[in-house]
Parts: sequence; structure tokens; C-alpha cells
Amino acid sequence: MSAFEEMPLDRRTAMLALSGAAVTLIAATPAQPKPWSASVTTSSIGAHVVGNPAAKVRLVEYFSYTCHVCADFAKLGAAPLKAQYIDRGLVLFEYRNLVRDPVDMTAALLARCGGPTAFARNHQAIFAAFDTWMAKVKNATDAQTTSWFEGTTGQRARKIATDTGLGALMRARGYTQAQLDAALDSEVAQAELTAMTNIARGADRVTGTPTFFVNGRNAEVTAWAALKSKLDQALKAA
Repeated sequence: MSAFEEMPLDRRTAMLALSGAAVTLIAATPAQPKPWSASVTTSSIGAHVVGNPAAKVRLVEYFSYTCHVCADFAKLGAAPLKAQYIDRGLVLFEYRNLVRDPVDMTAALLARCGGPTAFARNHQAIFAAFDTWMAKVKNATDAQTTSWFEGTTGQRARKIATDTGLGALMRARGYTQAQLDAALDSEVAQAELTAMTNIARGADRVTGTPTFFVNGRNAEVTAWAALKSKLDQALKAA
């Protein structure tokens, strides 16, 4: 006979009732909704779009991976933007590349490893390590920098990824060399990034990075505090 069976009848009844109530409580507890930052799609031009499609405010950022002001924004503004606006469904955020040079193109291609849902984390990791890999860019030998302009886009990017440590950074994130090579050699991604850059400079008249558009209008700010003010104004007006 088990310990449970040896208990007095009234105690066994009470325990069964308590157990049943616990099961009911667990079953009745609603699942917590995922934050809106988990919703990631790609736009018709290949940009990554994060957040609530029905958000009242649409924020577009044109950025370059070799831009130190963009890196500063990623370090200081990304977390509060995500927590206070994107996750709450208030702002739909679109990342757009404005590629300035071969190093920027290399980082942009690597950021796409793992597909759309991995993009934001890769993006943040690349900017978080900005000072480290950019120091290698600045200290590169003449022979290295010359090689960065030789061969196909993929061949150039492979050399840059090796020389700057960007490849090592991504391997430390769990990507295999085969995955990195596939990303760097992707002619589709290369074409999308080039076309996005042309849209920035042409149709959207972007002259520097970062450039933010709030509901289609150039916010004309680069720092998080100033952008936050613009977002709050747009939400009040919506």
C-alpha cells in the first residue's frame, strides 16, 4: 500500500481537490504574448522590418556599419527603442542599409546570416564590436586594403572578413564558415544592398548616416534622445 493510500480518507480527498485546482489554474493561465520585436519580415527592397504592422508610427533607419554615429545609436538607442516602442506595438521599425564601402558591404552581408529572425541580433553584435574590428580596418596594411578592391564582391568580402575579424566574430556566434561564405557570395543579397543604397541616395535623398524617417519624413536627428522626442510627437499626433 502506498503512503497516499495509508492517509485518512478526508486528507486524501483534500489533496485530490487541491491537485485538481492547481491543474485548473495552470490550464486557465493564458500564454504570454510574444513581444512585437519577434515579428520580423523583409520588405520588397530586402530591408528587415520589425514590429507591429498596424503600428501608428513607422520608423526607417538608413545606416552604415562603418559609421561610428550609427554604432553609437545601436549601443545607446536600440534597447530602449525595442523595449519602449517596438515590443509594445507602437512603432514598426525598418532597417535599411546605405553601403559606403567594401567593409560596410561585408558586414551587411554577414548580418544576414541565419535569416530574418537572426538579423537584429547579428546587427547588434556587429555594432557592439565596432571599435575592435574597426581598429583592424584602420591598421590594415597597404597590401590588405589593395586586396579589398580586387576580385568579385564575394572574393573581396571574404578577404575583408578575415582581415578585420568580422568572420571570427560571426563564427563565435555559432555560424559555420560554409554559412558565412554563402552569405558573402549571395548575389541576391549583394544586389538588394546595392539597390537599397541607390534608393537612399536617389529617391530618399539621404546624404549621411544614420538618417531616420518617421512616418515618411526625415527626422533630421541622429541621437537617441532627439529621436525619442520625434517618436513621442508622432504618437501623439497619430
